[in-house]
Amino acid sequence: MAVDPGLIAWVEEALAPVGGVTKRAMMGGATLYLDGTIFGIVAGDLLWFKADAESDAAWDAAGCARFSYDMGEGRTGTMNYRRAPDDVYDDADALRDWALIGVAAGMRAPVKRKKPAKSPGP
Repeated sequence: MAVDPGLIAWVEEALAPVGGVTKRAMMGGATLYLDGTIFGIVAGDLLWFKADAESDAAWDAAGCARFSYDMGEGRTGTMNYRRAPDDVYDDADALRDWALIGVAAGMRAPVKRKKPAKSPGP
């Protein structure tokens, strides 16, 4: 699934007043960061924002589905991302409001530390 470059450009433009957006390729999609804090992903032409237990009520009230994927063998996995409401695709203020909820969730997420490299034995 190819990432929609126009969508990423729109996110960068809409969030420019609050910070710089960067992206990293991720399994056919892109992970989005605002000034170094993860806040969303793009999969195809869909935008998903970072969520957590603290922000779930806002996402639920807006009817935003949780990101899910097929794990094979009839199993489905989920990630702590919620589908962006429809208005973020054409309303910069709405995009900023929802993205900042994602940024806050990203800031609350535990930092994943890299495991130290194993040194070769003597």
